[in-house]
Amino acid sequence: MNTILELHNLKKYYATQKAVDDISFNINKGSIFGLLGPNGAGKTTLLRMITGIFFADSGEIIFDGKKFDPLNDISKIGYMPEERGLYKKMKIGEQAMYLAQLKGLSKSEAMGKIKFWFQRLEMQSWWNKKVEDLSKGMSQKLQFVTTVLHEPKLIILDEPFSGLDPINANLIKDEIYGLAQRGSTVIFSTHRMEQVEEICDHIVLVNLGKKILDGSVNDVKQQFKENKFGVKLYEVPASLNSSAFEVIEQKANALTVKINSGYKSNDVLQYLIQQNLTIESFNEILPSLNDIFIQLVEGTKATTRAFQKI
Repeated sequence: MNTILELHNLKKYYATQKAVDDISFNINKGSIFGLLGPNGAGKTTLLRMITGIFFADSGEIIFDGKKFDPLNDISKIGYMPEERGLYKKMKIGEQAMYLAQLKGLSKSEAMGKIKFWFQRLEMQSWWNKKVEDLSKGMSQKLQFVTTVLHEPKLIILDEPFSGLDPINANLIKDEIYGLAQRGSTVIFSTHRMEQVEEICDHIVLVNLGKKILDGSVNDVKQQFKENKFGVKLYEVPASLNSSAFEVIEQKANALTVKINSGYKSNDVLQYLIQQNLTIESFNEILPSLNDIFIQLVEGTKATTRAFQKI
């Protein structure tokens, strides 16, 4: 099987809220998967069911080809929650050792892997420091190490770049790529759409407990494109009149055009050539994930308000 995780019709209801309302999706092995949604969308509840912290009211989780068994499968999962899960008074080296052994590593195995990761993330001098003495970014690096050092099949990272400066964020990003290349699957949950766009293969967007989008990053952007193109001309004439397109924005010699229904990009190019204009560049403008996120989430809210009035 190519899937590491399958969620089938998961539901988790509370007295006043449908936290997860009949959600299904699959995650392929070795992928970097984005789980997205605004605050209160149901992401955290989903992650807690995947890690066995919460039990679903109904539905099924298949992990690595078998029904998920928290007692036996949890050691194959690494979970880095958004909230800090570290003991403030404990020395960093001792804490890493303790958490590694909880995941089933022997003392010698744990020591070897801790040394590897501490060196890799430039943490060698931290061994005898206490967590309470660390900055938010340094704590985040430690939490990342304790999440991945037992080489889990599935790694869940909730806002992994929180508190990190750009250099350390890039360092962690490179390690996420490396983990996926070595066979781990990464679930990446964040509000930072530009990070999702950069590193994720596939995304699911949830809102108000429901799945509202599921697809590869490229397919999603293609699905929501608006026939907009960026055109850069050597010289822009006083007016461009064509039934094929309309100019919706102009900055100096750079134009944004929207192609009208029934026409194609070649029709725009043909018109510009017929006008003896020199084209410096011509490229399709795809919507950002941030734009798509806002459009869908706002649309879901509007639909919900409409139903509440009925």
